[in-house]
Amino acid sequence: MERATLTSPADVARRATATDAAPRIVFAICLLAVTARLIFINQPYVDHWSWRQSDVAAIARNFLQNGFRFGYPQIDWAGNAPGYVGTEFPILPFIAAVCYKFAGVHEWIGRIQAVILFAVSLPFFFLLVREIFGSTAAVWATFFYSFAPLNVFAGRSFMPDVPSLSFAIVGLYFFLRWTQHSQFSSFVVAAIAISLSFLIKITSIVIVAPLIYLAVAEGGDLGSGGRSEAEGVRGQRARLQVALFAIIALVPSAIWYWHAYQIAQKCYPHHFFGAGGIRIESFSSYWQIARQTLTSSLTPLLSLMGLIGLFVAPRSRYSRIFHWWLVAMVLFVIVLGYGNRHLWYQLPLIPIAAAFAGAACAFVGSKISSRVIAVTFSILLASSFTTLAFWCVQPFYQSSAAQLRDAGLELEKVTPPDALIVAADMGDPTIFYYAERKGWHFLENDAIYNGNPDDSEQAIENLERLRRRGATHFVFTKNTFWWLQSYPEFVAHLINNAKVIEATPEFRIYELITVAR
Repeated sequence: MERATLTSPADVARRATATDAAPRIVFAICLLAVTARLIFINQPYVDHWSWRQSDVAAIARNFLQNGFRFGYPQIDWAGNAPGYVGTEFPILPFIAAVCYKFAGVHEWIGRIQAVILFAVSLPFFFLLVREIFGSTAAVWATFFYSFAPLNVFAGRSFMPDVPSLSFAIVGLYFFLRWTQHSQFSSFVVAAIAISLSFLIKITSIVIVAPLIYLAVAEGGDLGSGGRSEAEGVRGQRARLQVALFAIIALVPSAIWYWHAYQIAQKCYPHHFFGAGGIRIESFSSYWQIARQTLTSSLTPLLSLMGLIGLFVAPRSRYSRIFHWWLVAMVLFVIVLGYGNRHLWYQLPLIPIAAAFAGAACAFVGSKISSRVIAVTFSILLASSFTTLAFWCVQPFYQSSAAQLRDAGLELEKVTPPDALIVAADMGDPTIFYYAERKGWHFLENDAIYNGNPDDSEQAIENLERLRRRGATHFVFTKNTFWWLQSYPEFVAHLINNAKVIEATPEFRIYELITVAR
């Protein structure tokens, strides 16, 4: 039971003004957030996530060039095989391919999808937090969610993670609306949004935890609107609705991922995206994940405010929704320890941290009676977080694959369209994407990147096997130039069986002497 308090007319007026101002503030935040994600929107795929984006972009271009076979996404690093792989539901590269048909192939077409879906999620995230923690907390939460460094960068990357998270947030909000009001329209939107979230990226399955919490919170009447003589019938209907919701949300994903798994089993290179991520790691690995998340992904300030909010967030019927989501994410990071070496796996922590940080700001604000002090605190907090976010987001944009793109563009010029490239590229397919050529990573094992050679003998055996399969060119890039000193016998073998056709400080391209297959 809430404690009764005396409220002055001035307090009532101030709260009413703050409530009226919230939508305008959030609208301004949305505009700034979208603008931030449009910066370098046409940047080539050369940043630290280049390999993941280049794979998605290659799937999009292969849709364009090979007939829009939606159920059979293709990558470029399977040599002379078609390269069908098991992936998430490829709606994003498919839409990009359709756009390519009319506007040409451009990086911004792939990236803009994440920007649009992020923008769609913003008002629903605000409404979700407002429903749980109040208007002031929701404004702050939207601000933190919009400008957390990891979310800024991921929110303009050609990857499925932000679109999946966006649909999860939309679905969670409408599920809350459904539990409160039993609106059929809310039920339908929630079920479809959650289903799309799982299809686009199955790791969003962690959203099931807050959904279950909402279904059972305070007895979980699911929108009964109060007790009545028909409570038993209503409860039975609610359980049937929950079952229908689960079917709509889960069955399409089960069908698609079964299909994707079958493709991976039947088709070379037998690759299923995300396979192998379920693995418990060492304590040092988890510490590294935690350190990166709390500093570069969220900023130390957002992490601190989120931690405070975890303990001071107001109690209400649905106030534990973000606690359940947080617990699910912690378990997710532990169980998928190996997969979480990729920072984008921790993206769902951002709305969770933002919501708790917003609750902390509202709590602190409620303790400040002076408007001048409250405004000063708000300006200092907003400017400090913006500065830290700007500082932390910059490394995400730094190039790590520019030499791969340069080598790829040169390969496009100096090799025939049917050339098969062997690339010492550290497993990054950027070189194949910009070359518009097929080939293999080197070393390879069933087309999967197999790391650096143990010795020259292993490298020679690997190269000769690929030459017999039709490899026509070999390429070093700057990040593997050290092989020239470390594997002298392999380099001598390469010189005797190939000729240099292009050499720069960034890459070296050899034309292989073909052998009979």
